Amino acid sequence: MTPILGVIIFLVLFAVLMMAVGLGSRFLELRGKKQMETMLNPGSAALEEQETSILVAPTERDPLDAFLERSALQSKIQTLLQQAGLQWTSSHLLVSMAVGALVGGLLGYVIRPLGFTVPSMLAFAFLIGGAPLFYVRHKRGVRLKELEEQLPEALDFLARSMRAGHAFSISLEMIGTEMPDPMGQEFRALFAEHNLGAPIEVAMANFGKRVPLLDVRLFISSVALQRQTGGNLSEVLTRLAFLIRERFRLRGQVRAASAHGRLTATVLTILPIFMIFALHFVAPDYLPQMIKDPDGRYMIVAAVVFQILGYLVMRKI
Repeated sequence: MTPILGVIIFLVLFAVLMMAVGLGSRFLELRGKKQMETMLNPGSAALEEQETSILVAPTERDPLDAFLERSALQSKIQTLLQQAGLQWTSSHLLVSMAVGALVGGLLGYVIRPLGFTVPSMLAFAFLIGGAPLFYVRHKRGVRLKELEEQLPEALDFLARSMRAGHAFSISLEMIGTEMPDPMGQEFRALFAEHNLGAPIEVAMANFGKRVPLLDVRLFISSVALQRQTGGNLSEVLTRLAFLIRERFRLRGQVRAASAHGRLTATVLTILPIFMIFALHFVAPDYLPQMIKDPDGRYMIVAAVVFQILGYLVMRKI
């Protein structure tokens, strides 16, 4: 075997070996990236097994998602869905709202509960079309309330862990492991983002975006101030947890003192709806005659509008 032939064979084998190593590392990188994306998503409760290909192929994107990415609406809707803990996309939410508005408009045209065609169509389109958004906002409110209730315990856990000698990042990991969801999900996402190389300030800022609570902002400010000026962070977190619990106690006292007014507002809101159903059984011809009368239609519309305004005013009070 000549030296040139030996060099050629060595180069070929070396090239084949490097290609195999490159493909293997690419495969592991794609699989790790997919797993980490699932970990960083706080709305997911379990990892889903998916097949990963080492071949990089162009992915098909939803045209509506591509259009929304060029506007500020995409980030706002995605943040809302993330705060609600739902695995939806912006396009799915908008399409469901559009379909609901179309169905509601058709129902309003057929039923005409307000006596007028256009107001009935608009009212039904608003109610049915806005139902997905109302559901997302309800889920967001419930989840944020749970996070707010779990935050004092998480701060106490973090303070105890740091007093025991653990580092701040290790304490974050322990909270994500020990705390129940949804607080555990958020701290797992916080630790995973920091563990991937993001500065703790950036990871904490993203944590504040996912959990837009006043107490969370105080927690982030405390951590940032301690890293800049020093001090006993565990003591600060313990006092912050005590302050949050005192705010809960004060809020409970306010709700107890305002229970009579809130009950009165609920009764005044439900009473007209109950009277409509009662009139339907007691005097079946009363409402149809009122709808047929031109002035009666305007009176019904005015009653509905002022009822909604009155509910909003009482809720604000």
